Amino acid sequence: MADADALLEPLIPALRRYAYALLRDHDAADDLVQDTLERALSRWRLRRPDGDLRAWLFTIQRNLFVNAWRQRQRQGPHAALDDVAMPGTAASQEAGLEVQDVLAALDQLPEEQKSLLLLIGVEDFSYDDAARILGVPMGTVMSRLSRGRQKLRSILETGRATLLRRVK
Repeated sequence: MADADALLEPLIPALRRYAYALLRDHDAADDLVQDTLERALSRWRLRRPDGDLRAWLFTIQRNLFVNAWRQRQRQGPHAALDDVAMPGTAASQEAGLEVQDVLAALDQLPEEQKSLLLLIGVEDFSYDDAARILGVPMGTVMSRLSRGRQKLRSILETGRATLLRRVK
């Protein structure tokens, strides 16, 4: 197990980044990473020693995310009894608003396109690795990525006036 710890530890920051990009909640992202690592360690003997460990972990994480998302869809919205609105401050810089616009636009994309854009654009996976992680052919990766980028661009162009506000 010591070799597993040494191999897994450097990949945790990338797993956390991807989990946060999917969930937009630090606590939920940490839980997803923990579940991913727990699943990987419990099935360590099943992995291919010559396979790409990073791609294997991202596949596990994405599958856990999709399973949880599907379960939430079946259960309906969660209503907490003691929700308290935390006071917040709006971003005062244009860059912060642009990031919010991009994240909001990313949330409007279908899950397949969103996952693909995150894997290739943020986590810097190759098209081939992304195809293996998602379990789809290379041509599907290329077409989904193209459609996802195009849709993201159109959402940002049409929604920029309503999402981005300047304060003078």
